[in-house]
Amino acid sequence: MSELKQDKRPDVRVNLGGLQLDNPVTVASGTFGYGREYEKYLDISKLGALIITGTTLAAKTGNIPPRIYETPSGMLNAIGLENPGIDVFLKEHLPYLREKNVTVIANIAGNTLEEYAELAAILQKTTGLAALELNISCPNVEKGGLQFGTSPKMVAEVVKAVKNESSLPVIPKLSPNVTDIVEIALAAEEAGADALSMINTLIGMAVDIRNRRPVLGNIIGGLSGPAIKPVALRMVYQVYQAVNIPILGGGGIMNYEDAIEFFMVGASAISVGTANFVNPRASIEIEAGIRAYLLENKLSLNELVGIAVR
Repeated sequence: MSELKQDKRPDVRVNLGGLQLDNPVTVASGTFGYGREYEKYLDISKLGALIITGTTLAAKTGNIPPRIYETPSGMLNAIGLENPGIDVFLKEHLPYLREKNVTVIANIAGNTLEEYAELAAILQKTTGLAALELNISCPNVEKGGLQFGTSPKMVAEVVKAVKNESSLPVIPKLSPNVTDIVEIALAAEEAGADALSMINTLIGMAVDIRNRRPVLGNIIGGLSGPAIKPVALRMVYQVYQAVNIPILGGGGIMNYEDAIEFFMVGASAISVGTANFVNPRASIEIEAGIRAYLLENKLSLNELVGIAVR
C-alpha cells in the first residue's frame, strides 16, 4: 500500500543524503540571493531548502558588465561569483535565515583544495546550516585554471577535502560541460558525496551584431532556463542508473510539469533557478502543483522518483 493511500495525502518529504526536507523544492544558488530579496513575495520557510549565493573565503566583485543577457528560452549569466565573503555571510545573512526558520544549504566555491577545506571547516563551527553544495565549476589555480568539475580526479579530491572538515551532507554540483557526466558522478560518489546536484549551467555566448562584439563583458557565460532542460533531464536519467546516492535535479524547471519530469527520471528533489527571475513565487507554485499531481494520480513522491527509468 502506498504512503498516499495510508493517509490520503501526498507525502512530499525527502531524505537527500541525510538532509531531511519537508518538501522537494529548493531554490538554486545565485537565483535567490539570501532570501531577503524574495521575502515580500513568499514565506521562505515554506521552501524545501534555500541554497545561498555561492560563497568564497574573501569578497569577490565578480566579472565586468554586462553580466546577464536574455536568450531564446533562457538566459546567459557571467556574474563571476560576486559575493561579500564568508565572514559577511555568517554575520549578516545566516542570523536572518535562522530567524526565518528556513532550511539553508551553503554553496561554497574555491580556487584550491585548501580553500574548499577552509570554508568547510569554518562552516562546521556554526549552526543553522543543513548541508554544503560544492560549486566545482571553479578554476583550480594550482592546475593551470582547469575546472574542478571537469576532472573525475579533481572532483574526488574536493569532495574528500570537504568531507574531512565537515559532518554536514556534502552535495557537489556537477557541470554539464564534460564528456561523460556519469564518470564524474561515480567519482563524486566514491569519494563520499552524500548526494549530487545537477546540472550547473552550459557554457555559451551571444554576439551584438551592431557593435560587432560579444554581448557579455566576460565574453562567455552560463546558459540556464528552459533551453537546457532536455540536456539536464538526459544527464539525470543517466546518472540515476549509475549511482546509489540521491540527486537534486535542476535545469530549466519553470513549472510543476517540468519538476515531475525530473522526478520521473530519477531526481529525489529539484532546484528552481531561472524561473525565480520570471516569477518570484515560482518555487511555492511548483510545490503546490507537485502536491496536486501526486494527489490526482494517487502517488507518493517516493513512488514517482525514477518511474520512467524502471
